[in-house]
Amino acid sequence: MFFILSKILSFLVHPFSWILIAVAIGLLTKRPKLKKWSLRGAGIAVLFFTNTVIFCEFTRLWEPEGTKISDVGHYDAAVVLGGMAEYDNNLERLSLRRGGDRIWQAINLYHLGKVDKIMIVGANGDIFEKGLNEAVQFKTVLLEWGIPEEDLIIEENSKNTHENAVETKKVLASHPEVQNFLLVTSALHMPRSKACFEKEGFTNFDVFTTDHFTGPKRGYTFEQFIVPNISNMTDWSKLIHEWIGYVTYLIAGYI
Repeated sequence: MFFILSKILSFLVHPFSWILIAVAIGLLTKRPKLKKWSLRGAGIAVLFFTNTVIFCEFTRLWEPEGTKISDVGHYDAAVVLGGMAEYDNNLERLSLRRGGDRIWQAINLYHLGKVDKIMIVGANGDIFEKGLNEAVQFKTVLLEWGIPEEDLIIEENSKNTHENAVETKKVLASHPEVQNFLLVTSALHMPRSKACFEKEGFTNFDVFTTDHFTGPKRGYTFEQFIVPNISNMTDWSKLIHEWIGYVTYLIAGYI
């Protein structure tokens, strides 16, 4: 039930949903003041949630600072959280999304000798079956790329961040060679992920954030201040989802 409710919440936290609701109220209500403020609010929301600078400044407050690869020490494994891809059932292959930077960075760390093994965590976060099992399918690809099977660990049951941590603990109990690891996930996702792993009693890990939206240096262009970017609405939904997810997990005792 918690999983299903989280998916419903994902729709409700999307700024576009709020704008649609405000416009619908403005068009359907017969109360002049409510109509005026609903439509005005929708317009303000469009300008706010499509502005790149505003989104980046809010995101900067949430994302942890990244780590240069040259500053990464040596770890027994990189634990890579799912949420990186979709599965193309017609072409029978994985299709990377923005989160694919997670596996890309883990592979790079592996080949540089920074990590000895790669652990891929999670099946999918879908309510309905779509043919995706990231851990299994990514393992198949990495084997085809020449990474030895003994250097690959998978956890193929979890469907959310809390379960990622719980199931990782179960799997690593059978891998005593992994005494420390590098937790790899998106910068937006890392605060909640790190808290979940700490809640499960992990102390022997550091974090490596990927696909950052921001960095320590600001370098905005003039267009980013004034030209609306509709894709920012989707990025805002991800950020809001993480905020609400963190609070929800705190209430549920997952962190």
